Amino acid sequence: MSPPVSSPAASTRAPPGSCPPPCDVTAAGGTSLSASRSSVPSGDPPARPGAVLGVDVGIRHLAVLSTGELIDNPRYLTTAQQRMRALARALARKSGPDRRTGRRASKRWERTAARLGRAHARVANLRRDGLHKLTTRLTREYGTVVIEDLNVTGMLRNRKLARHIADAGFAEIRRQLTYKTGWNGGRLILADRWYPSSKTCSGCGAVRTKLALSEREYQCESCGLVLDRDLNAACNLAALAAEATTAGSGPAAGRGADRKTPNAGLVALKRQPGTAPADQTGTVPPQGGTANRALARAH
Repeated sequence: MSPPVSSPAASTRAPPGSCPPPCDVTAAGGTSLSASRSSVPSGDPPARPGAVLGVDVGIRHLAVLSTGELIDNPRYLTTAQQRMRALARALARKSGPDRRTGRRASKRWERTAARLGRAHARVANLRRDGLHKLTTRLTREYGTVVIEDLNVTGMLRNRKLARHIADAGFAEIRRQLTYKTGWNGGRLILADRWYPSSKTCSGCGAVRTKLALSEREYQCESCGLVLDRDLNAACNLAALAAEATTAGSGPAAGRGADRKTPNAGLVALKRQPGTAPADQTGTVPPQGGTANRALARAH
């Protein structure tokens, strides 16, 4: 009697406690990688658990820290733009696939398309590697990191800055800081989207009414402070950590808590019935006879 034949699923199952076998994965650009599944242990606690760091991201500098450190923007896409444009033009001159006629792509078109794909993949890998090194260093050193809740989708609507904003990777910086602070037992605080971090003086707290984007230095009219606008914003973000801790709003400041600072602006209150003066009815008081003219036109 022949021994029973085991099924493929049973023959490839790894014994308990053993490491799963690696598998080959084809990444973007046609690169073959070898990956294996493993549990990710929690990281070590930050070197300075009580330290607070404010991070202001931008285009001129990728990040400006409240400690005064300036992180240069590598601009990987801008550096590779000339080569990628040349490859795109070379690809357009070759015979590509046509679904309408059923024509297959030529070998030269396939080789050029693969080169263009590898160029795009290289830019993405360089950007991802740089952001990982930056966020890992910050979360391993500082216990509390404060960043702004930027509207990246709205910022990408600016056709003059969309390519530079996408190349910097603002959303990716926030995503990596969110889960890495959880790994290391730190805390991530998100400043309100409408918090005037650039218009507020980090010395006396005075808020300027207007601050053009071309003004790279902040000059306080009250105390006379002159400081780089990005560094001034980073210092204001770092000062928000104390306010967020004492405010007591939002989720508890636990392991890797993602908190938002409360909005300190004006709050609109609904008028209760019967609170309007006797000679003024409606929600808007008459100003310069506007209501009378509107009623005259209605009649």
